[in-house]
Amino acid sequence: MPLPRSTPVDLLLDATLPDGRRADVHLRQGRITALTAPAPTAPPVGGRAVDLGGALLLPALVDGHVHLDKTFLGAPWQPHLPGSTIRERVAAERRLRREIGVPVVERASALAELLITQGTGHARSHVDIDPDVGLDGLHALLEVRERFRDRLSLQLVAFPQGGVVTAPGVPDLLDQALRAGADLIGGLDPEGFDGDPDGQLDVVFGLAERHGVGVDLHLHDPGESGAAQLRAVAARTAALGLDGRVTVSHAYCLGELDDHGFGSTAQALAGAGVSIMTNGPAGPMPPVLRLREHGVRVFAGSDNIRDAWWPYGNGDMLERAGTIGLRDDLATGAAAGALGLTGYGLSVGDRADLVAVAAAGVPEAVAAHPTRLLVLHAGRVVHAADQL
Repeated sequence: MPLPRSTPVDLLLDATLPDGRRADVHLRQGRITALTAPAPTAPPVGGRAVDLGGALLLPALVDGHVHLDKTFLGAPWQPHLPGSTIRERVAAERRLRREIGVPVVERASALAELLITQGTGHARSHVDIDPDVGLDGLHALLEVRERFRDRLSLQLVAFPQGGVVTAPGVPDLLDQALRAGADLIGGLDPEGFDGDPDGQLDVVFGLAERHGVGVDLHLHDPGESGAAQLRAVAARTAALGLDGRVTVSHAYCLGELDDHGFGSTAQALAGAGVSIMTNGPAGPMPPVLRLREHGVRVFAGSDNIRDAWWPYGNGDMLERAGTIGLRDDLATGAAAGALGLTGYGLSVGDRADLVAVAAAGVPEAVAAHPTRLLVLHAGRVVHAADQL
């Protein structure tokens, strides 16, 4: 029988740490208090101890980019509606959004539950803000954030899916969204969607400065057009002192540039502290290792899961790291840094947001899609497999 939800855990016995060491992990009041050699005898009576039997223990996974408000989980299966451009896909999504019939709170909650069972403890969700939906999606996700606050921490990005300067009233709606509780301001293809890079970035970074929030901008625009926008984002980030608080999601153009264009763009991003989020191959993709060699933080997210944009996905960030083809840092430390999480990790004093995985080490965890045996949020059980 699995451990009951919300059970406080005081001791994790015989865990394999990411560096290969075996340790007993001591917890108190939701934090790690000690890492000791595995005890040769049974622990003293008192408190809840869980024997991991050598299973790999990781910090809770971080999904740096997801769209909780868009998912169709919890609703009848929806056929995928293809589109050849971003604008066509937006129009198709709007049609489905009006027809789906299942409230956002219910669908988003179904996806949040799935993320938790996969070992995700922290997520950043974009939420559509446009003239059609107004702030309804945000209000729904604020409810979901509160509902799950003891099991999953959520950052919300006010995302102008229908554009900014070309969509009447959207700048005011974005301002209202930040006043209502959104954590970051988003944007979308300043050139390709709005046809006015300076105009959109004026609005986005103006709101970021006014509200003291970070930025997470979708950028699909290709080639040198996309690269020029990345450099513009970097310049504005540096000018406002937003080092470490700005992310560009997707940035496919980075996979299309020649050496000179890539080098100058990567240097600008690194110098300003702009992070890049990738969800893996979708045509060109940012070259993760080359960006890291230049000092750019790169991390991962699920992006769309079972919605009008993408009919696949399961919220498994270890599987996502494998798809991208690097290592779990894309879904742990790098993502935690991009989201500004503090007290994150496996050191004494860190929050006990942890996931135990049925794997012998990190490479197997990324490659083998292993069972999540135990998931803790602030030291309390939020998911446990039957074998525990």
